[in-house]
Amino acid sequence: MSVHVEELVVTSAGRPLVDVADVGLPPGRAVTIVGESGSGKSLLAHAVMGTLAPELEARGRLRLDDTGYDVAERGNRRHLWGRRMALLPQEPVLALDPTMRVGEQVAEGAPGFRSDRRGGRRRAAELLAALGLGGWARAHPHTLSGGMAQRVAFAAATIGGAGVLIADEPSKGLDDAARDALAALLRRHLEGGGVLLTITHDLDLARRLGGDVLVMRDAGVVERGPAEEVLDRPAHPYTRRLLAAEPGRWTARPRSGGSPGGAPVLVSADGVGKGFDGRSVFADVSLTIRGGDRLALTGPSGSGKTTLGGVLLRLLAPDSGSVRHAPELARGRLQKLYQDPAVAFPARVPIGTGLRDLLHRHRPEPGRLEDLMTAMRLGEPLLRRRPGQVSGGELQRLAIIRAMLLDPLLLFADEPTSRLDLATQQETIGCLTDQVDRAGCGLVLVTHDRALARAVCDREVSLTPEPAGVPGSR
Repeated sequence: MSVHVEELVVTSAGRPLVDVADVGLPPGRAVTIVGESGSGKSLLAHAVMGTLAPELEARGRLRLDDTGYDVAERGNRRHLWGRRMALLPQEPVLALDPTMRVGEQVAEGAPGFRSDRRGGRRRAAELLAALGLGGWARAHPHTLSGGMAQRVAFAAATIGGAGVLIADEPSKGLDDAARDALAALLRRHLEGGGVLLTITHDLDLARRLGGDVLVMRDAGVVERGPAEEVLDRPAHPYTRRLLAAEPGRWTARPRSGGSPGGAPVLVSADGVGKGFDGRSVFADVSLTIRGGDRLALTGPSGSGKTTLGGVLLRLLAPDSGSVRHAPELARGRLQKLYQDPAVAFPARVPIGTGLRDLLHRHRPEPGRLEDLMTAMRLGEPLLRRRPGQVSGGELQRLAIIRAMLLDPLLLFADEPTSRLDLATQQETIGCLTDQVDRAGCGLVLVTHDRALARAVCDREVSLTPEPAGVPGSR
């Protein structure tokens, strides 16, 4: 089986969002696309699958073995979905049915599930166990961490045995061990003669997969070649910049604010613990957060980082211990950036409409929105789109802008740059830290990336996960 994409162009109101002349996907050899957030990587994947949003136009040709398809005809590949072509979406939380248990969602994609439900469920349990989720078949998606939801979506996308697999940011939200396991599964797909197109900001994953790498920027491919050549000896200036932006290579940036040692205490937690379904997620955690603090919460997927954040923000009640907030945190001065920004914006409301409502209610200083849009390198036309019409990276930056418009005293940022390419991540983190320093704002950063935690934060709290197979922990 082989796939070839020719003269692919995706436009929005006449503006090109993807313009790629030629992409070949040979069986058994990984093809990985890296590059700038918003450069069209995910749109290319959806154009190949035939799942582009209706307001976008596409033209070009797709050849699957000896059969050709016009990409402008959206429905002509629907019969291939799940059987010959499968897409692992960038936002797994939107791809999973919140009312169905995990195992059943995965099992229903198994071949012959309608006639052999027991066999489908058994295959789903085996696949979930291979992904480190043994015992989670009866859990609901809302009890999963972001990284765990990512693995469930991977299981659902691959159980049908489709020969062509398109994986859009498959390692987002995964710790190192889970990422290694994912890479092994993707390589196994290739070893079986499958076709693999991976879209990622994770250069380590690209290195693990090998094969060929394409670098996209401004809707086009600026460099391509064998992975070891592109990632070790890049020719294009943008590729060199991308590699230099890996967090382990960052140089320390001077803080614009003073030492937070004498700053007022904003949040204090004393011996807090939390569990689900009678099982403990974490216990006896005590910490203090002051204005100007930069605290990193690290640990593997499922170790309780997001849950601890919910307790610290008093969105979740602790099972034990207590959390106290300074009175100054009232009236919007405590803000959260969600790990999945798509669920934090109204799906059918233009982004600018929501921001205008916020400006009207809270009245930040004039020109603040425009200044933040410029600092985040986002254009005003994005504000006229709905959340589903912008890239995940653009939506993350818009979420940061929305939070900073309220001039918070404490910002809880849950994987706030997981959808961004490395160069944009470095710029965005620089802008974010400048803004929190400017306001004397405390920052709690949730991340799997220890290098990022060291580059940004002054101290770190590392959580240890409960044993595998504990339903409900996050």
